[in-house]
Amino acid sequence: MSPTLATARIQNPREVYGRTLVELGRADPRVVVLEGDLGKSTMTCYFEETFPERFFEMGIGEANMTSFAAGLALTGKIPFTNSFAVFAAGRAYDQIRMGVCVPKLNVKIVGSSAGLSDFGDGSSHQTVDDVAIMRVLPHMTVLVPADAIEVRKMVYAAVAHPGPVYIRITRNDLPDVTREHEPFVIGRPGLIRDGSDVVIFAMGQMVSEAVRAADALAAEGSGARVVNVSTLKPVDEAALIALARGFRGIVTAEEHSLIGGLASVVTWAFRNEHIPVRCVGIEDRWGQSAHSYAELQQEYGLTAGHVAAQARAVLND
Repeated sequence: MSPTLATARIQNPREVYGRTLVELGRADPRVVVLEGDLGKSTMTCYFEETFPERFFEMGIGEANMTSFAAGLALTGKIPFTNSFAVFAAGRAYDQIRMGVCVPKLNVKIVGSSAGLSDFGDGSSHQTVDDVAIMRVLPHMTVLVPADAIEVRKMVYAAVAHPGPVYIRITRNDLPDVTREHEPFVIGRPGLIRDGSDVVIFAMGQMVSEAVRAADALAAEGSGARVVNVSTLKPVDEAALIALARGFRGIVTAEEHSLIGGLASVVTWAFRNEHIPVRCVGIEDRWGQSAHSYAELQQEYGLTAGHVAAQARAVLND
């Protein structure tokens, strides 16, 4: 199993993403990077410094950036488009739909500062709906890493995967909860921690909150299995069902709207199963400004305590 969070290495997913792009650029001359005027935040600035001739600064024009990337894909390049997740998924939706997904072009879309992680800028810069938007598009693969280790593996997997891919990256530092030596396979959920009573299916930075919740439950005598659902499309429903077989209940945990994200994935997968499910996520509401990310975690019910509370509730259902 993974190390305890008390001793886990802390890394920034954006930083690892930027360094990984440079690695890929050295290994594959087809990789090109497009940026929506946020390179020092998305960390594509590393690629720009190393490969300026393969870097395209598109300004605050996400729709044009996406169409330009589609053209590059038609010439055999592997373009990565970059912006905050709220802009990457929202502002360029029609171009992603018609220019990338309908023709199934090999464009990789990376949404940075996802969820509520850009805590100071409020609803205009926070995204609670990007996974739902990307999941509904035919041909789109949707990936949400749990930590920086998984970010690196996902970027390599995205390059190897033919067709559109969306990767959702948080702004925050995260503890390592996955293991370096385990391969990342698109579609495969990952067992983070085993238990015997309740299964917590989590995505993104809620995976580490789920591990903390499992620690709290263990101290009370309840065993929680923590599963990292880092591929939101395609979904291996059979694998999810197998991971919950014999358990008394399920909890989902996501930093995303409960509509169209992980809760939708899991409840649909278990539509024919007789097992209670409780969901932790963002209700039907927008984000807001705060002094810290921790304030928003409390406000929106996205802490280990909230996950543990839902686990206790589901065990009593």
